[in-house]
Amino acid sequence: MKKPTYKIRSDVWLYPGTTPWHFVSVSKKMSAEIKEKFGAKPRGFGSIPVHVTVGKTSWETSIFPDKKSATYVLPLKAAIRKKEGIYAEDMITFTIEIRV
Repeated sequence: MKKPTYKIRSDVWLYPGTTPWHFVSVSKKMSAEIKEKFGAKPRGFGSIPVHVTVGKTSWETSIFPDKKSATYVLPLKAAIRKKEGIYAEDMITFTIEIRV
C-alpha cells in the first residue's frame, strides 16, 4: 500500500537560540489534513514520523506541531543542509511521506 506523500515548497527559517535550528513549515491547509488523518496517535511532542526527500537526499525523521502557527514544522539537520546547499531564507521543495 502506498504511503501518503505530500510535496511542499517552503522558506527555510531559523529558530533563534544559542545553537539555532533551521526549519521549514508545512502549510496550514496540509497541516490540518495531516493532523486530521494521522494525528490521532502522535509520538513524543506530538510528532508524526515521516520519510523526507530534499533534492537527492532522503532520511527518516518526524514533523512536529507548532501550536503558535497551527502548522507542522520539519527540522533540517546541518548535514542535510550542507549536502544540499541549503541556507536560511532559501525557498526549497521537499516531499514528506507519512510513516504511521
